Amino acid sequence: MIFSAFERMVAMRYLRARRQEGFISVIAGFSLLGIALGVATLIIVMSVMNGFRAELLGRVLGLNGHLNVYSSRGGPLPDYDPLVQRLQGVPGVIGVTPTVEGQALVSVRGVASGAVVRGVRPEDFRVRPTLSRNIVRGTADAFGDDNIAIGIRMAQRLGLAVGDQLTLIAPQGNVTAFGTVPRMRSFTIGAVFDVGMFEYDNSFIFLPLPEAQTFFRTGEAVTSLEVFVSDPTRIREARDAIQSAVAGVGRVVDWQQSNASFFTALQVERNVMFLILSLIITVAAFNIISSLIMLVKDKGRDIAILRTMGATRGMIMRIFFLSGASVGVAGTLLGVALGVSFALNIETIRQGIQALTGTNLFNAEIYFLSQLPAKIDWSEVVQVTLMALGLSFAATVYPSWRAARLDPVEALRYE
Repeated sequence: MIFSAFERMVAMRYLRARRQEGFISVIAGFSLLGIALGVATLIIVMSVMNGFRAELLGRVLGLNGHLNVYSSRGGPLPDYDPLVQRLQGVPGVIGVTPTVEGQALVSVRGVASGAVVRGVRPEDFRVRPTLSRNIVRGTADAFGDDNIAIGIRMAQRLGLAVGDQLTLIAPQGNVTAFGTVPRMRSFTIGAVFDVGMFEYDNSFIFLPLPEAQTFFRTGEAVTSLEVFVSDPTRIREARDAIQSAVAGVGRVVDWQQSNASFFTALQVERNVMFLILSLIITVAAFNIISSLIMLVKDKGRDIAILRTMGATRGMIMRIFFLSGASVGVAGTLLGVALGVSFALNIETIRQGIQALTGTNLFNAEIYFLSQLPAKIDWSEVVQVTLMALGLSFAATVYPSWRAARLDPVEALRYE
């Protein structure tokens, strides 16, 4: 054992301060609470940041291709079937979806709003889990012909239900002798999806590919090919292989390039939050130093008596090191328990606070997601725990060393 039974007994006695030493005990208690809150806050914030990234990445990649192939000359991609077959033969590619995408104006009972219109083949729509598994009204099988799919928030905003009609107004109208006449076409709502991401649920409309080609006047061409790979985290390797397959015909843009600013901002914010919240633990560690220094000064007579009874400097140092480290270890363990428990139940806690206060703590229009996500990264929990323990142990070194260097003769003389 590193610490003897005698050292552990004396250290625990010093942690249970008597009435005249109550102020020292209060400082130690605040130190323990500060470390616990710092560790818990750090775990909760890191879990929420990880949850945001994972949820956004899952939804973005679930609705959009991992890579998009566009025409190298600009404009639509004509005669894309041979290119699709070539891409499907690339190792790691699990799917290729021809897509026509553009912007249009949605008109319902005199109310107009902008929307992103995406045309996909009905069979591609049904096999895409992010869409087919999140149909809340209607069915995925109803998608096709003149039946389209819209997001749940668009349906709520415009008062639409399955079977209702909406009118799409194309950005390019018909040119006549009397000027440009808007091109309009009505579609029937066959399905309503709820992917849990505000931007898509509020402004995306899915059309069958032939209808989208007619609406946007692309003929038999498509605007892009969405390529899905087995491992989107190793996108650079897949990008090189796909770029070789479409050389001279198309250009490739992967999901990291398409969303570079968005995910870079998330990573920067995550790193800054980790640095800022680590200061809470550092401040609590300084409280351990102050409480131990006061304890050493108060116990000068006890140290002198222990030294005259045969206690070595090493024993004295270990006694005070154990006193301070116990506060750090207890605070860290308490903080880990609080942080993990909070992160695992964060959505329930959020809803409870909202019910009590009557306020909306997590606005989907601002944060893009309809629920507050949290994903615990256990390697980060271990990292935070080791950091807190390291700071706590480091904070006890100097006061323990001062206690061990105390001259018993001088201490007893001034007593």
